[in-house]
Amino acid sequence: MELLAIPAVAAELGERFRAAGHALYLVGGSVRDALLGRGQTDLDFTTDARPERILELVAGWAEATWDTGIEFGTVGVRRGDDTLEITTFRADTYDRRSRNPVVRFGDTLEGDLVRRDFTVNAMAVEVHTAPGERRFVDPYGGLAALAAGTLDTPATPEESFADDPLRMLRAARFVSQLGFTPAPRVVDAMTAMSGELTRITRERVQAEFSKLMLGAHPRRAIELLVDTGLAEHLVPEVPAMRLAIDEHMQHKDVYTHSLVVMEQAIDLEAEPDLVLRLAALLHDVGKPPTRRKESDGRVSFHHHEVVGAKMVRKRLRELRYPKHVVDEVAQLVYLHLRFHGYGKGEWTDSAVRRYVTDAGPLLDRLHKLVRSDCTTRNRRRAAALQRSYDSLEERIGELRKQEELDAIRPDLDGNAIMQILDIPPGPQVGKAYKHLLSVRMEQGPLTHEQAERELRAWAAENL
Repeated sequence: MELLAIPAVAAELGERFRAAGHALYLVGGSVRDALLGRGQTDLDFTTDARPERILELVAGWAEATWDTGIEFGTVGVRRGDDTLEITTFRADTYDRRSRNPVVRFGDTLEGDLVRRDFTVNAMAVEVHTAPGERRFVDPYGGLAALAAGTLDTPATPEESFADDPLRMLRAARFVSQLGFTPAPRVVDAMTAMSGELTRITRERVQAEFSKLMLGAHPRRAIELLVDTGLAEHLVPEVPAMRLAIDEHMQHKDVYTHSLVVMEQAIDLEAEPDLVLRLAALLHDVGKPPTRRKESDGRVSFHHHEVVGAKMVRKRLRELRYPKHVVDEVAQLVYLHLRFHGYGKGEWTDSAVRRYVTDAGPLLDRLHKLVRSDCTTRNRRRAAALQRSYDSLEERIGELRKQEELDAIRPDLDGNAIMQILDIPPGPQVGKAYKHLLSVRMEQGPLTHEQAERELRAWAAENL
């Protein structure tokens, strides 16, 4: 009985390599995920064949090939719905100034496996032999680590992380995605070597951080980053929140509160949402720089949402996030307190219109963020806040039936403004349009005659 089922496409490929006198192994994350029962269509292989020989062996069998990684010994292959990467045994060395290896092909599978990041990714299965004869190769205890949920390195973690510091962030990513616990020596090395992360490009760091944030256990991963000091080189605003006690003078600090908000926002998701999770984690980063002790002894954080939005925009840009992610997360941080500014549910139509218009397409995420931003242990207060937000959503629903809340426009467009006032295109048209939009927000829809009267009254004072 085989330890795991070999995909048909892997068995086919293995037979081609066997017939040509070469070894072929399913390796790395493909073996790990198969043992965990996780579905996959991307398969990784390693072989003693050199890249040029790999291309010869897949010719006529592969539906497509690509050689963008051939200088590192990797040939990409597509067959049907499966994507395969076949890499020659490697025995690289690193300059330990960048993360780029000096590529050197190896001669043994064990030599290839020892250079991999973690033991759970250093397992392999022969696919060039017949079923029942395939060897499971695990020289560094990956199967036992997988069963225990432990993350450890084949070589010493100091060697592994010195070769490629991004592996420290990958450790946190596996904590989030798979629920693994790093071995104590891995945590110690991450702590001692956290500054090495600065060797890695921001784009690569961002890619790993995003995967971490979208995992099943992002809180555990964030806590690992903060505890080891890696967060200081990634999102220093997060550990900085440990210094700020919240405005209610409760025992928890803003850092812990933010982690809870993130978990509660995740509970409201239909599917993993990077923008919502980043906004939940970072919504209070403006509190430390705005912290003030008032004369009555209470602590305030006035305008922390404004300061926080600017901080978030700067940090996400530095991490090379796409513009739409930067804009959306910053806007959610900016708006997350708006709900609390309207008292205890006495929402006017004007206030509802402005809330919906300012949120725009982010309204559903804003609903989730605001509902999640309640971590008080006072059940009566928490219930009151939820009832108040229920009331707001009901008001939004009522007005949406009456008005086009999602696309509020002035009752007169630019052409009508120019015609009524007999003015040419220019700044005055924009000012008139902005005034009519403000009136529309305050009063709701106007008839054409009402809008024209409002426009002429404004023009009499401003033109």
